[in-house]
Amino acid sequence: MKQARKRAGMTQAEAAEGIGIAPEVYGRMERGGVLPSVPTLLRMCLILGSGPHELMGFAEVESGQSAPGANTVPPGLSDTPEKRCLLRRLARLDSPRLKALARLVALLLSGR
Repeated sequence: MKQARKRAGMTQAEAAEGIGIAPEVYGRMERGGVLPSVPTLLRMCLILGSGPHELMGFAEVESGQSAPGANTVPPGLSDTPEKRCLLRRLARLDSPRLKALARLVALLLSGR
């Protein structure tokens, strides 16, 4: 898990937030003290962009490589760490702020 998290450019707290668990629980999972439930493992695979075999320690993967036979990651989940960080921050905005930001982005993209 640690290797996959580092490849994804995330801290333990960021990974935990993306998965929807407490950072303390994520840390225990990463150290091998606790096993995730199946739904949590699925969210971990999606957030970290790795297959369950790697995250559960059944496959060694060198940094920068994908695990052999790894599940295909759905489009958008293999985004850069910066984009994932921005998306996590956007998810915390309330509706009025999100709408205002969308208008600002539209203006920036239109070149006005």
